[in-house]
Amino acid sequence: MPHLLRYSIVVVIVILDQITKIWADKSLEMYQQFPVTSFFNITRAYNYGAAFSFLDNEGGWQRWFFTAISLVVSIVLCVWLFRMTRAERWLSLSIALILGGAVGNLIDRLWYGYVVDFIQVYWGNSYFPSFNVADAAISCGAVLLLGLTLFEKNDETTEKTPTDKP
Repeated sequence: MPHLLRYSIVVVIVILDQITKIWADKSLEMYQQFPVTSFFNITRAYNYGAAFSFLDNEGGWQRWFFTAISLVVSIVLCVWLFRMTRAERWLSLSIALILGGAVGNLIDRLWYGYVVDFIQVYWGNSYFPSFNVADAAISCGAVLLLGLTLFEKNDETTEKTPTDKP
C-alpha cells in the first residue's frame, strides 16, 4: 500500500470522526437518546477518561496524562506506518485505522479536555459504553492487527535442522 493511501486513510478517519462529533455535540442534548434500531441509539456523552470511561472522574489530571500517551502513540504509529513496505498492506491498514482513531480522540482531548461519544449500542437493559468513529477505527484496527498476529503465515518455512551424516 503506498504511503499516500495509508495517510489518506488516517485523514479520512480523522475528518469523519470530527464531523460526526461536531454534529452530535451541536444536535443533541447531553444524554438525549435518538433511537435508530432496537439495539442502537445516537446520544451525546463526554468521556473525560480513557476507553470505556476508565478514570473518568479523577479530577482533571487524566486529561493531560491521556493526551501525552495519545501524542506519543500517534508519533510512534506515524513513524511505523512510514517505515512499512508496500507489501505490508494489511498491517499498514490496521496501523492507519489505529492512528486515525488516536489522532481523532487526541484532537478532542486537546481542544475540549474530553472525548465526545455518540454511538450507543445496547441489548435489552444492558448498555455498552458509548463510543465514536475514532473508537470504532481503533477497535477495527486492533482486531485486524490481532488477527494478523495470530493467523498470518510466516514466510519462513519450518526451521531447518542439520542432518546427521553417516
